[in-house]
Amino acid sequence: MNHSIHSADRATHLKIVVTALVAGIAVAGLGIFARTGSEYPPSAGVQKAGQPIALSSSDSLGVR
Repeated sequence: MNHSIHSADRATHLKIVVTALVAGIAVAGLGIFARTGSEYPPSAGVQKAGQPIALSSSDSLGVR
Protein backbone atom coordinates (compact mmCIF):
# COMPACT_ATOMS: atom_id res chain seq x y z
CA MET A 1 0.00 0.00 0.00
CA ASN A 2 1.39 3.37 -1.04
CA HIS A 3 0.54 6.26 1.23
CA SER A 4 2.22 8.88 -0.93
CA ILE A 5 2.18 9.57 -4.66
CA HIS A 6 5.95 10.13 -4.50
CA SER A 7 6.65 6.60 -3.34
CA ALA A 8 4.08 4.96 -5.64
CA ASP A 9 5.25 2.63 -8.37
CA ARG A 10 4.56 2.88 -12.10
CA ALA A 11 1.40 0.74 -11.97
CA THR A 12 -0.17 2.99 -9.33
CA HIS A 13 0.56 6.10 -11.39
CA LEU A 14 -1.01 4.42 -14.42
CA LYS A 15 -4.14 3.52 -12.43
CA ILE A 16 -4.51 7.13 -11.30
CA VAL A 17 -4.11 8.48 -14.84
CA VAL A 18 -6.57 5.97 -16.31
CA THR A 19 -9.13 6.65 -13.57
CA ALA A 20 -8.87 10.41 -14.15
CA LEU A 21 -9.20 9.95 -17.91
CA VAL A 22 -12.30 7.76 -17.58
CA ALA A 23 -13.87 10.21 -15.14
CA GLY A 24 -13.15 13.14 -17.48
CA ILE A 25 -14.70 11.34 -20.44
CA ALA A 26 -17.76 10.46 -18.33
CA VAL A 27 -18.25 14.09 -17.25
CA ALA A 28 -17.83 15.37 -20.81
CA GLY A 29 -20.26 12.76 -22.15
CA LEU A 30 -22.80 13.62 -19.48
CA GLY A 31 -22.50 17.31 -20.38
CA ILE A 32 -23.03 16.63 -24.08
CA PHE A 33 -25.94 14.31 -23.37
CA ALA A 34 -27.60 16.86 -21.09
CA ARG A 35 -27.19 19.62 -23.69
CA THR A 36 -28.71 17.68 -26.60
CA GLY A 37 -31.79 16.81 -24.54
CA SER A 38 -32.63 20.47 -24.13
CA GLU A 39 -35.90 21.80 -25.52
CA TYR A 40 -34.43 25.20 -26.36
CA PRO A 41 -33.08 25.96 -29.84
CA PRO A 42 -29.38 25.20 -30.16
CA SER A 43 -28.47 28.66 -31.43
CA ALA A 44 -29.66 32.00 -30.19
CA GLY A 45 -30.46 34.67 -32.74
CA VAL A 46 -28.82 38.05 -32.82
CA GLN A 47 -30.71 40.68 -30.87
CA LYS A 48 -30.33 44.32 -31.79
CA ALA A 49 -30.51 47.09 -29.26
CA GLY A 50 -33.74 49.03 -29.17
CA GLN A 51 -34.33 52.70 -28.51
CA PRO A 52 -33.02 54.19 -25.26
CA ILE A 53 -35.56 54.52 -22.47
CA ALA A 54 -35.78 56.88 -19.54
CA LEU A 55 -36.12 55.37 -16.08
CA SER A 56 -37.00 57.22 -12.93
CA SER A 57 -37.56 55.84 -9.46
CA SER A 58 -37.20 59.21 -7.77
CA ASP A 59 -36.53 62.82 -8.83
CA SER A 60 -33.34 61.85 -10.68
CA LEU A 61 -33.67 60.78 -14.30
CA GLY A 62 -31.37 58.19 -15.80
CA VAL A 63 -31.09 57.30 -19.47
CA ARG A 64 -30.49 53.70 -20.22
